[in-house]
Amino acid sequence: MKLFYSTAACSLSPHIVLREAGVKFDLELVDLATHKTANGVDYTTINPKGYVPALLLDNGELLTEGPAIVQYIADQNPQTKLAPAAGTFERVRLQEMLNFISTELHKQFPPLFNPTSTEEDRAAAVEKVQSRLSLLDKQLGDGRSYLFGEQFSVADAYLFVIVNWTFFLKVSISNFPNIGAFYQRVAQRDKVKEALRAEGIG
Repeated sequence: MKLFYSTAACSLSPHIVLREAGVKFDLELVDLATHKTANGVDYTTINPKGYVPALLLDNGELLTEGPAIVQYIADQNPQTKLAPAAGTFERVRLQEMLNFISTELHKQFPPLFNPTSTEEDRAAAVEKVQSRLSLLDKQLGDGRSYLFGEQFSVADAYLFVIVNWTFFLKVSISNFPNIGAFYQRVAQRDKVKEALRAEGIG
């Protein structure tokens, strides 16, 4: 299979999950400004949505949307325990968290990436990001290592990527010590280090 990615983008989440699952895969870099892959192909002919991630399966099927991709990888490799079994209440909790990260956290960032955003738009985005991180900081406040306890999950990979953005976008997380500790903990995982090195950011 092949993962289409952009450096340090949300595609880093399935990249980490693929490595955690021990799956053999190829990487292909996508320039989101030109919509060209590293091989010079128009990316929109592969993924008409035009953004990453996209996972090309060995059977020719293309999966898009990070939360769907990471759950698929976990389900194909259940021995890794990267996601609870489908149909369980624990799986619903995972889906709840993936949706929260995707819609309430991830989607607050576009004004911070956009150089034409006004200061008012940026300030509003920072406030929203910090309010969402505050909720997660409280969840991590009971001493657990990861979002659901001691077992690393696909949701942890996703949250790690989002928190990583706060550093180069200068969004302070100094009021969220549990988030900071979580980030450092995940950053020390061997497979996370591998993914960061592979993308040239580790």
